[in-house]
Amino acid sequence: MLELFVKGGPIMYFILFASLVGVVIIIERLIFFRRIRVDEQTLIRRLKATLEKGHADEALAICEANPSPITNLMKVGIENRHHPKQVIREAILDAANLEIPKLERSLSALGTVANLAPLLGLLGTVTGNIRSFGVIGMGIVGDPAALARGIAEALLTTAFGLIVAIPAIIFYNYLVTKVNNIITRLENRVNELVLLLEGTKNAL
Repeated sequence: MLELFVKGGPIMYFILFASLVGVVIIIERLIFFRRIRVDEQTLIRRLKATLEKGHADEALAICEANPSPITNLMKVGIENRHHPKQVIREAILDAANLEIPKLERSLSALGTVANLAPLLGLLGTVTGNIRSFGVIGMGIVGDPAALARGIAEALLTTAFGLIVAIPAIIFYNYLVTKVNNIITRLENRVNELVLLLEGTKNAL
């Protein structure tokens, strides 16, 4: 593999760098989504039971112990529980808008890697072909090694560029879909959280 990498020419180092960036982003995002994954229905029922007893501090502690977008929204709602319903709703909506950049972090960079890798491979193909035609132009076709180096650079950079781009595209689409689903759930939960807090306001 190292020999093939070297034969691919200098463009291979840029493709390698792009692949490392992509791997780091993918691993970080998968760990992040695993960390914020919670059973929302169970958690909301637990918070509702706690709030109905008037234990706001305990409800905040539950939110702190289970960090996720939904608990971050709930925490803001609890902290604004003594305000009118509209104020609570606006506070929760603002909190939801703050969660979106956290969910989408680094995804644009991953998309850039997915688009850039095959372009780098294409660039390597062009430079490899230029080298091959240069060998032919100098009339030293009798040296197959010189010609082979240019052809190898042309083919290897394309292959490695695609090897990097294909999984990057797959994970990018997977993560974007996951983010969109979470954002949709947050939007649907806003009214539910406002009604929950409104219904337990007397206890609080």
